[in-house]
Amino acid sequence: MTMSVLICDDSGFARRQMARSIPDGWDVEMHFAQNGKEAIECIKQGKADVMFLDLNMPVMDGYQTMQVVKDQDLPTLVIVVSGDVQPEAHSKMLGLGALAFIGKPVDNQKLTDILRQYGLYSGDASCVGRTQAVAVIEPHSQGAELDAYREMANVAMGRAGEQVAKLLGEFIQLPIPNVNLITNNELHMAISDVKSSDSVSAVSHGFIGAGINGEALVLFNDANFFNMGKLLKYSHKSTDEEFELEVLMDISNILVGACLNALSEQLHVTFSHNHPIILGRHCDIDQVLENNSQRWDKILAIEIAYAISSQDIQFDLLLLFPGNAMGLMYEKLVKQTH
Repeated sequence: MTMSVLICDDSGFARRQMARSIPDGWDVEMHFAQNGKEAIECIKQGKADVMFLDLNMPVMDGYQTMQVVKDQDLPTLVIVVSGDVQPEAHSKMLGLGALAFIGKPVDNQKLTDILRQYGLYSGDASCVGRTQAVAVIEPHSQGAELDAYREMANVAMGRAGEQVAKLLGEFIQLPIPNVNLITNNELHMAISDVKSSDSVSAVSHGFIGAGINGEALVLFNDANFFNMGKLLKYSHKSTDEEFELEVLMDISNILVGACLNALSEQLHVTFSHNHPIILGRHCDIDQVLENNSQRWDKILAIEIAYAISSQDIQFDLLLLFPGNAMGLMYEKLVKQTH
């Protein structure tokens, strides 16, 4: 008997990845939704015996969608597929009634094991035939590239958020990454958009591997240091400067390290990174940019704004790649979906 499967994700790249992960032997009719609002309509139309649901989406996110499914007792079995792999996200979605939670990118064997566990599928994990059946080569476009980079950043963002959440013992609110292709002259505007505060502190981590290089900038508002140090259980017996440097370096090392590890896995590239450089403390954006040595003509800028609402903490990660690295990155990402 054919089963209706709905893949709900705002990223076309992620929807294709998920579709190609479905085992060959599972007799399904696939449907797609770009956000929770579209997904709810599909469920009501009988197009979602099983739904694979992302968490971070515009219009209606995965949490809101799952709440509607629960409140209205809608007829669908939900498996969460998300880049946000924090334990609290996992427990919250299971508490709302999801069957299972899978981190991105999807492990085919883990997916098959879950389908077997709930009696949805009893075959093997092969998806070679499925890959051929759903392989639709989209025309190369800047929009397709940016969507792939956004999904890449979504996975990396989630891994980094999980590590910081474990360190601080708090739930980290994750955004939809903002991805743009800009010129060096527009970098000031991009950073200003990330940080509206007049005074910021910033750390730079340069990295390189197999023809792909880049820079990770971590930016803090000045008001964050005390609350961040408190969560880290640091003693404030040292000078203010030593205390703030310790907070700044520890958080940025964990954030950038986890993010680069996730990028390495997706791009199949081993990154080495330079010793972090303090670009400025309690300074304005102009000073941060003056201390930043990168002068690329074109820049792929990925902006990620992390937040801990319970502690009034916000900190930002800005990933910068030179334009000449984009082609190789896109090629490596697209290989995953064919």
